[in-house]
Amino acid sequence: MSIPILMVPVAVGIVIVQVWGSYALIVRIFKWLTITLFAYVIASFLAHPNWGEVAKATVMPNVRFDGKYITTIVAILGTTISPYLFFWQADQEVEEECRLGRTRLRQRLGATPAEMRSEKIDTVVGMVFCNLVFYFVILAAGATLFVNGQHDIQSATDAAQALRPLAGDFASVLFAVGLIGCGLLAIPVLSGSAAYAVAETFGWSAGLREKPHRAKKFYWVIAASTLVGLLINIAGVDPISALFWAAVINGIAAPPLLVVVMMIANNKKIMMGHTNGLFANIIGWTAVAFMFAAAIAMFVSWGQ
Repeated sequence: MSIPILMVPVAVGIVIVQVWGSYALIVRIFKWLTITLFAYVIASFLAHPNWGEVAKATVMPNVRFDGKYITTIVAILGTTISPYLFFWQADQEVEEECRLGRTRLRQRLGATPAEMRSEKIDTVVGMVFCNLVFYFVILAAGATLFVNGQHDIQSATDAAQALRPLAGDFASVLFAVGLIGCGLLAIPVLSGSAAYAVAETFGWSAGLREKPHRAKKFYWVIAASTLVGLLINIAGVDPISALFWAAVINGIAAPPLLVVVMMIANNKKIMMGHTNGLFANIIGWTAVAFMFAAAIAMFVSWGQ
C-alpha cells in the first residue's frame, strides 16, 4: 500500500480521536507518542559521529552570512518559538484546569505559589526536552546525510532510506519511528492550535474537552486543517520544502507576537501580580531582538 493511501485512514483516525475521544485519552496518547522522539537520540549515537567535532561545532558553530544560512536560522527560530505555541500552551493550561473540575472562569482566576512553581518546572522541562530532541535531529542528519553529500531529501521516506547504508538498518528504522511519532504528534497539535486561534477570534465555544455538539465550529476547523494537510501531501507538494518555508514564515510572524506576549507578561493587572522577573525579561527581550534581527538580515540577504 502506498504512503498517500495510508495517509487517509491515519488522518481520519486522528480527527476521530480529537473530536470524539475524551481529553484524558488524548493526553495519554500524546504522552506515549513523546517516547518515540527518543529514537532520534539513539539514532544519533548509532551514526557514530566524530564527538570531538560535534562538541566543537556546538560551542563554536561555523556561522556564515549568506542568504541560505540566514534563512535556515530564521526557520530554526520559527520552529523553536512558533506562533502556534502561544495558543496551544495557554489553551492546554485551561484544558488541564477544567480537567481538575475548575470549569468556571472565576475558579481559574489567580494562582498559588505552588502552582506557579509547578508551571515553571513543567515549562522548563518541556522546552529543554524539545530542544534536546531538536539538537539530536540535527546531529543525526548532519553526521550521516550531510557529510555524505545527501542534500536532496524530499520526504521522510527519503531521509530514512538514505540513512540505511550510512548508519545501518536499525538507525534507519529508529529515524523513521521518530519521524512517524513527530507526525502523529504534530498533526493534532497544529490543527488544534489553528482551531483554538480561529474559535477564540470569533468567540466560538472551543476545547478538546467539549462534546462535538457543543463546539461544532471548533471541531470543523480541526477537520478542515487536517484535510488541507492531507491534500497538500496527496497533491505531491515537496513536504520537506513545505515544512522549511512554513518554519521561515513562523520565524517572521513570531517576533511581533512575542512582543505582545512580553507586554502581557509585564502587565500587573493582567498577570495579577505574577509579572516577569528581571531574568525572564532579559531572556525574553533578547529573544525578541535576535528574532527581529535574523528576519531583517534574511530579507536584506535576499535583496543582494
